[in-house]
Amino acid sequence: MKAIIFAAGIGSRLGKITEDQPKALVEIGGKALLEIAIRKLIKYGFDEIIINVHHFADRIEEFLEEKRNFNIRIELSDEREQLLETGGGLMKASWFFDDHQPFLTYNVDVLTNLDILSLLRYHQGTGALVSLACKERNTQRYFLTDKNNRLVGWENTETGERIDSLPAGDTVNRVGYSGISVVDPELYNLVTEKGAFSLTSLYLRLAAENPIIIYRHDANLWIDIGKPEQLNTARDYFQTRDVATLL
Repeated sequence: MKAIIFAAGIGSRLGKITEDQPKALVEIGGKALLEIAIRKLIKYGFDEIIINVHHFADRIEEFLEEKRNFNIRIELSDEREQLLETGGGLMKASWFFDDHQPFLTYNVDVLTNLDILSLLRYHQGTGALVSLACKERNTQRYFLTDKNNRLVGWENTETGERIDSLPAGDTVNRVGYSGISVVDPELYNLVTEKGAFSLTSLYLRLAAENPIIIYRHDANLWIDIGKPEQLNTARDYFQTRDVATLL
């Protein structure tokens, strides 16, 4: 099975922590975030992974060489010249997904014990274009869903910005995206965007005519390593726990 790990982000919210290293190599419990992600995917049967790189890309190359690519096929999608965001990054890596099979997208800066196989089975059962792993949690940015867990919009509670396609009066559920999804390669035939763009904006555009479905995993552990306080929370949590519990 194939997957893409998004690891090109600058990690500016982490401040000095990423001034001399990529966020992907920040360590939790003695393991780099990238290693945790790769080992998790290997456990679930993924043996071909592409990783997009930009910030300190050479450090990631060296890390993978030291680890001998974890004995699987690992390719790099080089964005050193231009950071393409998640949507542009997915498009640049399109050549890798040539087997016409659904594939996984995985943000390197999330820690979770989500069962990837359950997500894959859910995707296969719904026939969705994209299945987005989400959970009920406090955040500033929410995906909006209808009663059937279909994506219908997005909301930023900090700025008040909101986009939705539900008829007035219909019930809307708010969920936080967990940074993991399963994508049908048919998506590539529907993309008209160019250059750098986000997958969120693409999904919102496509959701009106294509089934983009939410997979709820509310009971799972999930930590976003986006800010110093979140990093500290994760490090505190794994002081007394093995990161292998995430696998």
